[in-house]
Amino acid sequence: MDEKLSKVDPKLLDLLVCPLTKGRLSYNRDRNELISESARLAYPIRDGVPIMLVSEARKIED
Repeated sequence: MDEKLSKVDPKLLDLLVCPLTKGRLSYNRDRNELISESARLAYPIRDGVPIMLVSEARKIED
């Protein structure tokens, strides 16, 4: 398991939703982010803590 992800409880990842859309999130292991496809946002995970703030999210460009 990825060392950075191992610091985040997998059950927590199942419970988290996008704060903007309340939709499901997927985990991007390469970038260590939680992805909201519906909002087109990527929320960073820093030191094992998901940063669930729209202001901190990266916009996903096509």
